Amino acid sequence: MRRDLEIIAALIKPGARVLDLGCGDGELLHHLAREKGVNGYGVEKDAAAISACVAAGVNVIEHDLDEGLARFPDSSFDMVVMTETLQAVAEPSRLLDEMLRIGDECVVTFPNFGHWRCRAQLATSGRMPVARHLPHDWYSTPNIHLCTFRDFELLVNEKGLPIIERFVVNGDHEFQAHINRFPNLFGTTAFYRLGRAPR
Repeated sequence: MRRDLEIIAALIKPGARVLDLGCGDGELLHHLAREKGVNGYGVEKDAAAISACVAAGVNVIEHDLDEGLARFPDSSFDMVVMTETLQAVAEPSRLLDEMLRIGDECVVTFPNFGHWRCRAQLATSGRMPVARHLPHDWYSTPNIHLCTFRDFELLVNEKGLPIIERFVVNGDHEFQAHINRFPNLFGTTAFYRLGRAPR
């Protein structure tokens, strides 16, 4: 299994109700069902990925995340997961609210546009950065909302959402001491586990 999915899988309790937004081929849900007895559903809009989910026995719903999550009732999941998708949806702030309406907690991962390589490329070449964790040119990228870890944490703080856990890793999804000391400069991907805002 992909290393980033292993990190997420470790955050999910056995038997949990899990919704995976932008689930791809269903690798995470397949693993969680087999190893942790999770009751999981995936949401995906790509036809080939949906076919892969069905072939793997993963419950999948065809749906575009830009249409919101109104079809899901309040508190219907223990955990809602969104991997490397937040920066590619039309309204990330609204989707975050919806995730924590339907789930008790959520896990969000996204690439860091404030990584030192991105800063250096922009400063020296005057062009939008292309890096291993951001491999697309500006005209072909699926990323429409570029943010740093600091940007995301400001949004979370404005919403009053508690950060239960945060993991910051390098391009190989490895933990390193210098990354945790200066995450917004050296981290390529962050994993945020969030709870609901206190009432």
